Amino acid sequence: MTRADIGDIPTQNPCAQCGTPIAQPDWIEPGEGRVSYLWTCHACNYRFEAIAIFDESAVEYPPLAA
Repeated sequence: MTRADIGDIPTQNPCAQCGTPIAQPDWIEPGEGRVSYLWTCHACNYRFEAIAIFDESAVEYPPLAA
């Protein structure tokens, strides 16, 4: 599981299914110009991904795949 220091980690994101706040993402995957978050709702067991896209790369990382 990735727990990289990539700045502000979102908290209390509402579940996309039932709206219950989720304390923190299960997985954080930084990439070039984006950060992906995997969320799991413990109230309804719904899992979903949210992606933050930036105009410029927020964090410098090597490519994920060659």
